[in-house]
Amino acid sequence: MTEKVHKLLSESKTARWTALGVVAFTMLCGYYLADVMAPLKPLLESQKGWSSTEYGFFTSAYGWFNVFLLMLIFGGIILDKMGVRFTGMMATIIMVIGTAIKYWAISTHSLDGAMLFGWKAQVTVAAIGYAIFGVGVEIAGITVSKIIVKWFKGKEMALAMGLEMATARMGTALALATSAPIAKAMNDVSVPILLCLIMLCIGLIAFFIYTFMDKKLDASIAAGKDGSEESEEEFRLNDIKMIFTNKGWWYIAILCVLFYSAVFPFLKYASDLMVNKFGVDESLAGLIPSLLPFGTMILTPTFGNLYDRKGKGATIMILGAILLIFVHAMFAIPFINNWIMAILLIIVLGVGFSLVPSAMWPSVPKIIPEKQLGTAYAMIFWVQNWGLMGVPALIGWVLDKYCITGTKIVDGATIHSYNYTLPMIIFMCLGFLALIFAFLLKAEDKKKGYGLQLPNIKK
Repeated sequence: MTEKVHKLLSESKTARWTALGVVAFTMLCGYYLADVMAPLKPLLESQKGWSSTEYGFFTSAYGWFNVFLLMLIFGGIILDKMGVRFTGMMATIIMVIGTAIKYWAISTHSLDGAMLFGWKAQVTVAAIGYAIFGVGVEIAGITVSKIIVKWFKGKEMALAMGLEMATARMGTALALATSAPIAKAMNDVSVPILLCLIMLCIGLIAFFIYTFMDKKLDASIAAGKDGSEESEEEFRLNDIKMIFTNKGWWYIAILCVLFYSAVFPFLKYASDLMVNKFGVDESLAGLIPSLLPFGTMILTPTFGNLYDRKGKGATIMILGAILLIFVHAMFAIPFINNWIMAILLIIVLGVGFSLVPSAMWPSVPKIIPEKQLGTAYAMIFWVQNWGLMGVPALIGWVLDKYCITGTKIVDGATIHSYNYTLPMIIFMCLGFLALIFAFLLKAEDKKKGYGLQLPNIKK
């Protein structure tokens, strides 16, 4: 009698880490575009005549279609119904289309002087392109999360998620550090966006390569089931109700929107903060915020590995929220205006920004069954997009309404200087609320026994 031994493709370290590297590169390309405009705010004001309110309107567009058209939730359902290959390719193609529209809007002169929906046509069309891109990158994000669970469940899942986030943050860091110097060197604010478009086309090719690996993994899973196969992708619409009635899911979703709303919108304005409060030159202002994602590249996988081996996921999230509050409180103090202090605070913020995601995303599979995972991640991202849409618009409006401290004319364009104390207080309040929900999540875990404080690696 011969014993049949079957090994899944995901059992191979080389295979699963290679798969992670390929999809993480696609996300790096997406994150470069997501933050490429942040250091360009002063140049948009001087070259294109944008105001802070218009910049805030444009930045808020990231979440328009995800929030109001429920595109993220539809994306999650498609992911659970159609699988990661179809959904991932769809998402990366949407990213390329949105970026192409945004590049055309910023680079063309055919929109000069025109108005659309009560805003400058250039601002509106660029915002529509950014909104389309936002649909693609967010659906790509939930797809990659499910891919990691698929390849790393019961193994180094938090480390893998941490490394994927670290790679994606590299895109953020590169955007913050390079977009302003590139735009100034070429004397054209649209050139960094063109670079993004080229990168995203390469990312699309990378994900296409991944689909072949995923197909082999599915084949190995099917072979291991010996014909008694149950579809992993099986999903019923009633599962959405089950997710919405899960209190632990709500605590993670609300913690997510509060935490990310105090970080990502901050990064959109951080370069301008460095210019206005710390006196950093416009061409160098993006370098200091770029230290945050560079720090997370090391720390997020480190904390993820700690969670995999030692547990304490809820505690890690609490510590991250506390650091977030501290940093924004320090930025809000008017007399702290030395650029060295700014660097130190960004580094501390990087530690906090590493702690929460390293534990939050790997905790979702402990609360939600795998067949509902795509939709659960999608709905968390949907909740998060309310903050990513609303907070940047709020900060832009607050700056123009309450924070203008001076005005000058540069090359015929009106340039304002700002006091960033009030925006920093808003970010600090979001941090306080995030801390409250981190404690609520820990209490719920203790009551329901999700295992958030337990290691991920099963021995």
